[in-house]
Amino acid sequence: MIDTIFFLLVFFMLSSLSLTRLNGLKVNLPKASMNPSEPPSDLTLTIDKDQHLYLNKEPLREDELKNKLSEIINSRNLSLESTAFIINADTSVPHGLVMKCIDDSRAIGLTHFAIATAPESP
Repeated sequence: MIDTIFFLLVFFMLSSLSLTRLNGLKVNLPKASMNPSEPPSDLTLTIDKDQHLYLNKEPLREDELKNKLSEIINSRNLSLESTAFIINADTSVPHGLVMKCIDDSRAIGLTHFAIATAPESP
């Protein structure tokens, strides 16, 4: 009985570790020596190598970002002060595009941002 409970505990712990990546698409992330764990988020912006934007895996144009973010925040009753916005950008994406996306999200009231990185190889 104890073995079964321990197995379930380990299974749920390991499966919950990968849940934060479900909102984003796979891109070639920049490397960082300090790779903190990602906070849970309902909002993940992915910018792929071709500079296409995806909000929670849904494609959108640059000029639609503010409206779509507002729509999601209002429909899910998210708090602007506590919602973390994860930016999952490919290494080839220009810095200016990432900053424009951050500025657009700040314009609607988001304040917490996380930049997704990959762990640096030892």
